Amino acid sequence: MKAKDIMTSAIIAVAPEDTVEKAIRLMLQNRISGLPVIDVAGRLVGMVTEGDFLRRAETATQRLRPHWLEFVVGPGRLAEEYVHSHARKVSEVMTVEPATVTEDTPLEAIVTLMEKRRIKRVPVVRGSKVVGLISRANLLHGLASVSRSLRPRLAGDQAIREQILAELKAQRWAPVAIDVVVRNGVVDLWGTITDERARQALIVATENVPGVTIVRDHVAWLDATSGMLFEPPDTVKGVSPLAG
Repeated sequence: MKAKDIMTSAIIAVAPEDTVEKAIRLMLQNRISGLPVIDVAGRLVGMVTEGDFLRRAETATQRLRPHWLEFVVGPGRLAEEYVHSHARKVSEVMTVEPATVTEDTPLEAIVTLMEKRRIKRVPVVRGSKVVGLISRANLLHGLASVSRSLRPRLAGDQAIREQILAELKAQRWAPVAIDVVVRNGVVDLWGTITDERARQALIVATENVPGVTIVRDHVAWLDATSGMLFEPPDTVKGVSPLAG
């Protein structure tokens, strides 16, 4: 999937000369955490988010430091913080040159960008014009859409086993000594792990294979530090069908 497949095309935006009060009101009315800032020519010039309004003089939440720390920070940083806590115009508090994506940007790249920049939404641009917006909610909607399109297909026990083994072989975390036994869609996992976190990963990888109805965990844990072998919990996990 790409940005154009999940983006919101109805854009709620503010202009650089708009007031901070207007931006806050738009966010509250539309229940959103950020707005693109677009100039009269339709170009994206910045982003303003709820984070820009956390420390405001009106609510007495502006940053206060001991005098010795103010000396360390320096007057330039103090002046910048004063602007953010007292400014009246969007242009004075917005983030300039915000991160953007294009309509053809893959979702994987969008998620990576959001994680790296620690942002909740990103404008979609065509040239210098904003044509959409992608938020974390849009990504969830895309996930829900993909999930609805998936339909478990009937598979024989041998095919199920081969798919599980192929998935484990493709994963670097997967233990080598894992045996998979399948009977009527019921999967029994046998073997040994040296990291307890691999247990849940094994179960998830098995649950995701179409045709699996129950996963039974018989995998023992070998503590590499002490050399002790802990018996498997013999837990049973039922697989819920995907919502249609």
